[in-house]
Amino acid sequence: MGSQSQDHLLEQLVKTKMPFGKYKDTFICDLPEYYLVWYRSKGFPKGKIGVLMSTMYEIKLNGLEYLLKPLKSYK
Repeated sequence: MGSQSQDHLLEQLVKTKMPFGKYKDTFICDLPEYYLVWYRSKGFPKGKIGVLMSTMYEIKLNGLEYLLKPLKSYK
């Protein structure tokens, strides 16, 4: 994945809201870690939302939330 598409993916994490479920209308970047862990064990949804959720899971797992802070100010 190139740098430009990685930047776009990070931007989408702070701009995209959950379209369903307990955390409907919550930005993907603001989903609680336990919720992402639960989805990881049951399987992320297909499509864009699943990609974003799995990316956010990896970011939280590796303590990389600081990467999103500069982008959050532009929501």
